[in-house]
Amino acid sequence: MSNNIFTRRPVAVGITMICCLLWGSAFPCIKLGYRMLEIPADSPSSQILFAGIRFTLAGIMAVAVGSAAEKKLLIPSAKEVPKVCALSLFQTILQYTFFYIGLSHTTGTKSSVITASNVFLSIIVSALVFRTEKLTVRKIAGCIIGFSGVLLVNITGDSDTSLSFRGEGLIFLSALSYAFSASVMKRFSSGTDPVLLSGWQFIAGGLFMTAAGASTGGEIGSINAKGAAMILYLAFISAAAFSLWSLLLKHNEVSSVSVFGFMNPVFGVILSVLLLSEDAGAGPLKISAALILVAAGIIVVNRRPAIRKNNI
Repeated sequence: MSNNIFTRRPVAVGITMICCLLWGSAFPCIKLGYRMLEIPADSPSSQILFAGIRFTLAGIMAVAVGSAAEKKLLIPSAKEVPKVCALSLFQTILQYTFFYIGLSHTTGTKSSVITASNVFLSIIVSALVFRTEKLTVRKIAGCIIGFSGVLLVNITGDSDTSLSFRGEGLIFLSALSYAFSASVMKRFSSGTDPVLLSGWQFIAGGLFMTAAGASTGGEIGSINAKGAAMILYLAFISAAAFSLWSLLLKHNEVSSVSVFGFMNPVFGVILSVLLLSEDAGAGPLKISAALILVAAGIIVVNRRPAIRKNNI
């Protein structure tokens, strides 16, 4: 494993928390964006068009910033184009197409819980499919503890336990797509600039989703300054968070980074209350307890086992 700034525990923790805070803000900001641009909640085509524009802009931002930092234009070589396409398929096209369609057929609470399963899935895919790390009892235990925090913050009085493929099923496939994208990024970034991969996969995926949404009847109901500013902020979230996340995945185990994903729905609930005045269904004590459980799960997964010294 690389020995650089991204492997230092305080740096890695700080960056992951920034990423999770940004991604957590996306939940309420997407809803605000729908309102500002008059995108119907029952129009998946319009939502996919909205997402496509967002991710195309995110890719342009990532490539522009990466090019400025490297003092050269980041353009994938012929050998890197297949990597960009493969990553874009899992990270953007499949993940978000499944997510946006599934979200329109289920509740936000169920979506948050099912999406949080991508942490389990990322570790399982990394260990059993790509074999880049070992699946240990410690990692499984940490995931269970962290996931219990996600469940706690999402528990409400709603007793609806119905499941459907068009709703919960597609949200699960979205989480599975993310799990594969994490390991794909881990493998590809060993020989390719992760910011280049992040930027161009967003551009490829964003253009595909824009075309798909527009060709199936999607439309933006109202174009205005507030809506445009919200799309730019959402694009910034994707560009900044995923580029930083990909750098962490390059230099650390998938499990040690992905487990922080349990913070996303917790931040999402807190920010939804603050920005949308939504009823979280969870008071300060419950949210605090959830944060403690999530933090405990993260610590368990990232705790390095003590090295036993043999007495000679």
